[in-house]
Amino acid sequence: DYIDLEGRTFLEVKTHKGNPKDPKGRYEFGMLTSFAYPIEDSEDVLVVATTRLETMLGDTAIAVHPEDPRYTHLHGRHVIHPFNGRKIPIITDAELVDMEFGTGAVKITPAHDPNDYECGKRHNLEFITVLTEDGAINHNGSEFEGMMRYDARIAMEDALQEKGLLIGKEPNKMRLGLCSRSGDILEPMITPQWYVNCDSMAKRATDAVRNGELKIIPAEHEKTWFQWLDNIRDWCVSRQLWWGHQIPAWFATKKSETGVSKNDMENNDRWVVARNEAEALEKAAKFLECSPEEVNIVRDEDVLDTWFSSGLFPFSVMGWPDQTPDLEAFYPGSLLETGLDILFFWVARMVMMGLELTDELPFETVFLHAMVRDKEGRKMSKSLGNVIDPLEVINGCSLESLHEKLDGGNLPPKEIARAKKDQAQDFPDGIPECGSDALRFGLLAYTVQGRDISLDIKRVVGYRQFCNKLWNATRFALQFVSDFAPTPTLLDDLIASGKMSIRDRYMISRLMAATDAVNDCFRDYKFGDAQQAAYSLWMDNICDVYLELIKPIVYDKTDENADRRWAAQATLWISLETGLRLLHPMMPYVSEELWQRLPGRGTLGPEEPQSIMLAKYPLCNDELRDLETEESMNTVLKVVKACRSLRASYNITNKQQTHFYLTISGDGEAAAAAQTDDIVTLGKGSALDINISDDAVPESVGIVVIDDQATLRMDLTGLVDYAAEVKKLNKALKSTLTPLQNLEKKLNAVGYEENVKEELKLANIEKLEGLKKKVSDIEEAIANFERLALLEQK
Repeated sequence: DYIDLEGRTFLEVKTHKGNPKDPKGRYEFGMLTSFAYPIEDSEDVLVVATTRLETMLGDTAIAVHPEDPRYTHLHGRHVIHPFNGRKIPIITDAELVDMEFGTGAVKITPAHDPNDYECGKRHNLEFITVLTEDGAINHNGSEFEGMMRYDARIAMEDALQEKGLLIGKEPNKMRLGLCSRSGDILEPMITPQWYVNCDSMAKRATDAVRNGELKIIPAEHEKTWFQWLDNIRDWCVSRQLWWGHQIPAWFATKKSETGVSKNDMENNDRWVVARNEAEALEKAAKFLECSPEEVNIVRDEDVLDTWFSSGLFPFSVMGWPDQTPDLEAFYPGSLLETGLDILFFWVARMVMMGLELTDELPFETVFLHAMVRDKEGRKMSKSLGNVIDPLEVINGCSLESLHEKLDGGNLPPKEIARAKKDQAQDFPDGIPECGSDALRFGLLAYTVQGRDISLDIKRVVGYRQFCNKLWNATRFALQFVSDFAPTPTLLDDLIASGKMSIRDRYMISRLMAATDAVNDCFRDYKFGDAQQAAYSLWMDNICDVYLELIKPIVYDKTDENADRRWAAQATLWISLETGLRLLHPMMPYVSEELWQRLPGRGTLGPEEPQSIMLAKYPLCNDELRDLETEESMNTVLKVVKACRSLRASYNITNKQQTHFYLTISGDGEAAAAAQTDDIVTLGKGSALDINISDDAVPESVGIVVIDDQATLRMDLTGLVDYAAEVKKLNKALKSTLTPLQNLEKKLNAVGYEENVKEELKLANIEKLEGLKKKVSDIEEAIANFERLALLEQK
């Protein structure tokens, strides 16, 4: 974590005894301290500045810009360290030094600053570590040895003041790194670490993607892959943790030797890497040219980086390095599915390790799923209180339970209070129970967005309502097929029967289209599009159209209607059964439950699966696609939409049926004529007349133009209370005129053009146009109702 300081700030440091100069024992940060280094063989000094004064104990150079005329005479000379007398060279470095910043002279502490580290490597400087692992000054700290670092900072200020070398202090913006667990302030420090040279492994990994052996989906993430691996650096695999694979390295000394430090980089050649202690002892004896009995070896306490161990996962779990039956059977794999945030940290490491250690790619395809964030797009964080536990969405959770979970964690009291406030704002009534099917289906819907999922629980609740719709619609449809006996070859029987109507052929065609779309989307890893296709099949085709169309057919049990009824029942059974199988991977529980309830279950022969999980996934039969029928039905549905629009615009209730008059030309005429009953059924009409003379159409009608070939009229005689409608519209007009007039007054006010921001002006203009259109629409509706009232009076 980080905290940004705007200037002088006092902070508590728990690992220190307390600052005696502050009443609360806090330490000073956010200050730039300037001090002077005496120049060797001169009365002059060289002034530098730092926010971490204690690091000057490890300074090994002073850098100036090679083109800075102020310091040209000092090139190649030295300054003298005021506390240990060490000679420090004055070097030139155009990359690090900014002549315009400060004095133009920069102290270089390669062991305690990342930028200084790079400078130290460029100039072959000495790397002097001045801190111990617990943050105290070590043996390189002269008289400050043993002091905690910020206590030493205070003592060094006083000492420099006594020597006349302290120039001054001034506030300075800075960022402090904090340990997210302990809260302590982090300090850069050089320590011996183990590295892996990744150059050749990274090249093989990038080549695998470039030549198509390894496929990354979505392909846009290939750019990240190349950016990381084409610019690979040595990989630090040392970790100072209690758990993990201990690094197989031993530090070797002779038992007769003393004072040989494993932390001294000059002794790096004393390390031996081996598979076990016996092998390490043998290698050490050979290196030290003595017998094993004279050798002392100590294993490094560091463990391997988690990603190193994880990188071995695809083959190590199969028994590698032994050639086991599992390794032969299951390695390499075909697909890896993971989060895009660990494309480099894990995926690249698995690929590099697999190629290096087995000479094979661990998988052929990498599918990267989106990251789940909160509805504001923020990363889920315990401190923000916006972490959403999937189980809480599945089972539901009260606000009190969410608060209790925070109280039982390890957050500081301030963060708990902030998190509770955010939870109360986001979930004032807790998280409603949604079930796992709704959560899964909702997350799939989000995958069409791109990189991240900004999860809004309300949207998941919406898919819980879809589950309810699916359940209720299927249970309702089951009554239509309660007396229906399916056969193992029902689809073939239906197609061969010659009993199918346009509506039945349309439903089967749409079923095949959805099956084709979902399979294509699954094949291309477009899970969001697959969800949309399955959702549309159920909502737009089965529930909104077909179920409504066959109601009068199924309810008519006369002998004359037997064939039409059987065809409708067969089409419905096939649509329900196939639709549930299509939906099953996305909503496994509700689809299984409803599939088991379909009539005929257990009577469909020896090959009938016992569970939807064991059933074959639906495949598209292209021969059953009927584009001509779909086009005909699309025409019908446009007319139905116009019927519903007219009824809604005149507030006609569902109990009131209306007489429609359709004027249509072109191919649509035949389609409408063939499906007049379907239009009447879905449009809630009493009758539909097509292309009759204008003289036969009442004057009191509502009109909607469908397109350039079709116009629909609706008889309004006796159905509308025009006076009441005009009264409601006048009220709406009055409530719209007031904000319109106020906005116009605001826009015409003195100084508006000069003082209002451009974006606000644009927003106000857009709002004004919207209000004007609303007023125009209301006035037009009032005039229409008044016209119709006069016609009815005649």
